[in-house]
Amino acid sequence: MSDPQAAKDEFGLDGKVAIVTGGGAPDEGIGNGRAAAILLARSGAKVLVVDLVREAAEQTVAMIAKEGGVAAPFVADVTDEGQCRALVEAAVKQWGRLDLLDNNVGIGGRGSVVDTRVEDWRRIMQVNVDSMFLVSRFAIPAMVESGGGGAIVNVSSISALRPRGLTAYSTSKGAVIALTRAMAVDHGPQGIRVNCVAPGPIYTPRMYTGQMSAAGREARRQASVLGIEGVGWDIGHAVRFLLSEQARYITGQTLVVDGGATLVGPTRAPG
Repeated sequence: MSDPQAAKDEFGLDGKVAIVTGGGAPDEGIGNGRAAAILLARSGAKVLVVDLVREAAEQTVAMIAKEGGVAAPFVADVTDEGQCRALVEAAVKQWGRLDLLDNNVGIGGRGSVVDTRVEDWRRIMQVNVDSMFLVSRFAIPAMVESGGGGAIVNVSSISALRPRGLTAYSTSKGAVIALTRAMAVDHGPQGIRVNCVAPGPIYTPRMYTGQMSAAGREARRQASVLGIEGVGWDIGHAVRFLLSEQARYITGQTLVVDGGATLVGPTRAPG
């Protein structure tokens, strides 16, 4: 039997249209979403880079264009239903179809159920879970209409698998995993694969713009059994793989990208 990937390029993404939410980052920093957007473009996909901050989205687009890729910025609050509809419509209007979605937006929060304010709990759920529901709600029909199936990656966290004092965040990221599995079952018959990436301690612009201490950064590096630091590119590569034809027989799964951190002690690294 022939290899179904043999006649295609390495990832089978050339000519595909992708949406990456949370695709910006401060300055030229490489966050998870920006890395995914750049890597998808390098493989020939056309990428709608969605971010709440226009300058951040435009910077990612400029970085892609510098390499000869195709991308466009879109400013949206992905907790708003109308704006989620609009961003999907923008991708289809610009390039005629939709094939791929990286649901990458998320915020953090510390504390137990006793410590967490109700408004903070609700905001974390809104940003981390509702956003993925809303964008997918409009993206999936567009993928079906495009006629070629599709692929979605939802970004969770190892905090869903190893709670560590971030209760609202851990709960929201656990919901992302459950949402991923439910979507995979619901939309597999339509040819749409849905998977999840669960990052571990990743050094992203959110870490260094938040003025993480050198000691905190070193503790996060040591959390890896490999003794190396995870960066946005590591998550971007995982996202591209799961969206690609190389993962054509994978759906409903959670890929942990953490350098082995979940294999060892559950202590949260200091900030």
